[in-house]
Amino acid sequence: METKKLGKQSVKLVNPPSIAATYSIVGPKEGEGPLGKYFDAILDDEYWGESTWEKAETKMVKECIGNCIAKVQLSNSDIDYLLAGDLINQCTPSCFGSRETSIPFFGLFGACSTFTESLSLGSMLIDGGYATNVVCATSSHFCSAEKQFRFPLELGNQRPPSAQWTVMGTGSAMLTKNGDGPYITCLTTGKIVDMGIKDANNMGAAMAPAAVDTMYMHFKDTGRSSNYYDLILTGDLGYIGKEITTELMETRGYNIKNNYNDCGVLIFDKEKQDTHSGGSGCGCCASTFCGYIFNQMQAKKLKRVLLIATGALMSPTTAQQKESICGIAHAVSIESNL
Repeated sequence: METKKLGKQSVKLVNPPSIAATYSIVGPKEGEGPLGKYFDAILDDEYWGESTWEKAETKMVKECIGNCIAKVQLSNSDIDYLLAGDLINQCTPSCFGSRETSIPFFGLFGACSTFTESLSLGSMLIDGGYATNVVCATSSHFCSAEKQFRFPLELGNQRPPSAQWTVMGTGSAMLTKNGDGPYITCLTTGKIVDMGIKDANNMGAAMAPAAVDTMYMHFKDTGRSSNYYDLILTGDLGYIGKEITTELMETRGYNIKNNYNDCGVLIFDKEKQDTHSGGSGCGCCASTFCGYIFNQMQAKKLKRVLLIATGALMSPTTAQQKESICGIAHAVSIESNL
């Protein structure tokens, strides 16, 4: 029996799934950023005709999944599994946004790492012969996330420079057994890394060690060098986390300065938009990949991408109990050709 396991944490897919299509929806601030032209839909306001921010995010999930499926001219009955997650308690937007689909559903929570978690699990379902078509979706909303994890917006609390802006966005990717690429070829599942950081306004520092751990293990398990990839892209570290990651990888013998970037850095304009240390949130990695990166791969401007979404596994309860912030990061290798 052929083994698919590489080293301690990685998997090489024998039947790599293809990403047939993506769909992305973002809020007005994200639409005004450098990547605005790559998103499928840009909303005019944070409510999108709904009475609450949470309902707006639910609507985003519903529309994003539906439009992603429509792009490949399939119906809901053609989809074997739907894997989705977000930041709100009990993954409410994902659950309620999926309730009318009648698609077998897995609700996931990996904080901001959820997008690559869903891509990883969806790829293994297809590679294992358990599915032909799988939709992976992830979302976040600035207003609802701030209310849950930091302070109600009505208080007008001043944000420190280390704080990141939770992206209002959602992204869906259609994985299929049969397709022309780009393909998900390898996965590296992260483990929890906790460096004792407790500051919820410094997510980059809390998550960067997990990104480094997973990135290093990916190179070690696969035997690949960092130069194998046209782009190494973390999900949600922002400027501070990106700098920490670059420095820590150098101490492990990897110079990634020339081909490394972060979705939280790409999605906003640091000079023109007041987002402090950049973007974060489940929707940061999801919308950036489903909008910009997938476009670049289809145009063959990028042929090999290592996508590493990073998450801070905290909750209002753990914050009130003065717990430190656990970090997690999952990596997927996406290649135009097999």
